[in-house]
Amino acid sequence: MGIWKIEETEEFFKGNVPQHRDVTHPHKRLQHLAGRFLLQFLFPDFPYELIQIADTRKPFLPGDEYHFSISHCGDYAAAIVSRDSRVGIDIEVPAEKIIRIQNKFLSAVEKETFLDGHEPAEHSILTILWSSKEAVFKWYGNGEVDFKKHILLEKNHKNPDIINCTFGKTDQQLVIHFRQFNHLVLSWIIN
Repeated sequence: MGIWKIEETEEFFKGNVPQHRDVTHPHKRLQHLAGRFLLQFLFPDFPYELIQIADTRKPFLPGDEYHFSISHCGDYAAAIVSRDSRVGIDIEVPAEKIIRIQNKFLSAVEKETFLDGHEPAEHSILTILWSSKEAVFKWYGNGEVDFKKHILLEKNHKNPDIINCTFGKTDQQLVIHFRQFNHLVLSWIIN
């Protein structure tokens, strides 16, 4: 797993990894290339040239030689790679706008559990919860997930850097790891 602060030019990344799809916006293209570069940085033999994109827009390798997930936000890219387990990762820069959409992704029970009745909720905890659900969505990879209905988050009282999750589409119990540092939130899952 790694995070890359994007400070390089597009030419730097294009000289090291191919672009797999047409990305017209210059900054989005830079994020796209940085994420693929990070895969190669983590695993030098990663066959990034074989990456395909599923109908759900999830990148994958035929034959699952590696399981991987990429995320980007602002000037950062994050990636996680495993030879054995499905993975999902999400990186976010906390922003006030998350407060406006919290009812779209949090159930009443989750709000009670994580927000302890504090209104308005702080955007930092809301970003952790959103990022955790995004990591599960990317781990699943098959689309058609209702964040409020299918991804149910629960506090882990033994470890404050872990969120327990019941994933309703497969009835699986998952463990989501997260870190908040500087001005970033990083969430990931390995299962």
